[in-house]
Amino acid sequence: MSLDSRLPDFRAMAPADRLGQLRERLSLSDADVALLSEAGALPLAIADGMIENVVGTFELPYGIATNFIINGRDVLVPLVVEEPSVIAAASFMAKLAREAGGFRTSSTLPLMRAQVQVVGIADPYNARLSLLARKQDIIELANRKDQLLNQLGGGCRDLEVHTFPSTPRGPLLVAHLIVDVRDAMGANTVNTMAEAVAPLIEEITGGKVRLRILSNLADLRLARAQVRLSPETLTTTAFRGEDVIEGILDAYNFAAVDPYRAATHNKGIMNGIDPVIVATGNDWRAVEAGAHAYACREGHYGSLTTWEKDAQGHLVGTLEMPMPVGLVGGATKTHPLAQLSLRILGVKSAQELAQIAVAVGLAQNLGALRALATEGIQRGHMALHARNVALSAGARGDEVEWVVKQMVATHDVRADRAAALLQEKRAQP
Repeated sequence: MSLDSRLPDFRAMAPADRLGQLRERLSLSDADVALLSEAGALPLAIADGMIENVVGTFELPYGIATNFIINGRDVLVPLVVEEPSVIAAASFMAKLAREAGGFRTSSTLPLMRAQVQVVGIADPYNARLSLLARKQDIIELANRKDQLLNQLGGGCRDLEVHTFPSTPRGPLLVAHLIVDVRDAMGANTVNTMAEAVAPLIEEITGGKVRLRILSNLADLRLARAQVRLSPETLTTTAFRGEDVIEGILDAYNFAAVDPYRAATHNKGIMNGIDPVIVATGNDWRAVEAGAHAYACREGHYGSLTTWEKDAQGHLVGTLEMPMPVGLVGGATKTHPLAQLSLRILGVKSAQELAQIAVAVGLAQNLGALRALATEGIQRGHMALHARNVALSAGARGDEVEWVVKQMVATHDVRADRAAALLQEKRAQP
């Protein structure tokens, strides 16, 4: 049976009822349900093998974004995030996008760069050509370090050489191994290859190799998402769709030209992407680093997304950015919940996971721009933030919804207000 990512009234259900819906839709096993419903999904023994000096584990909320159609396939997206409004906004934007077929995505091959730094050379341009003349030898040497990757269709594919003739430390040469890492994130693979070729690079150039490490600016490993929405889809009781589109375009233009706005704009995109990366056990810091470096590729820091109006007056959004994620190795392979997240997503390759991540990032950006262009960001956000305020004041169970309702009704979401309301509630017979 095909999956329907629409889960009516999912937000209004109790957690146990939501889990029951997931169990039915995804045919989850008892073990899967236990991972999601019981504390301690990551056993201490496994955690102790993942990092150093382990004393415990740390949990964050694990939620499901609904309504997503990506390349014609319904997808339920697990997100691990502490910030209110992220899952609600992504799910609502995915619901709007369904009317036009959802999100279309694509990606490049999973190519990563390994950098080999060469110092102590007087003739960097000559050294560059010498390395390129021996390119095949260097590639073959790198590929001897990972026969399994070669068998899977990956391996070192190319060599680039970058020259920096004048630096504070003298001429600098940097060789880039271009490696197809298949379904791995690839850090260990490319680092091993860089170390393997270092002696040969020293022999060819006559220089001294220093750093041998991957670059997190994975500009050859791109994932892309597109979405198109009609004015009718964006119309609300208070705003015409045409006006919403114009507001979104003005908001995007602000981020495109002003780095102060772009930083917040792109943070909103990563609000959608990072939770997918965390939920699947991938390296969210690597994705963040690559994203913000890529946002500077034109010489200034700008928007990762683009928003335009097509000839029919529809709003069209695109996102293209580095997405170095994997399905094998690291926490993705060892963390039980990361494995369950991949099963929920139904992905078969790292490229497919990357495409889902950018689709969620584009949806999240749309949600933020739509709110900014209409009623403002605080209205919806504060209503969701009120739950955290109520919980912080000590509200539990039915008290939470009652306190939230009172604060939202009076547009007064404050810790002292929540405490006073809670006292009032508990004083009632």
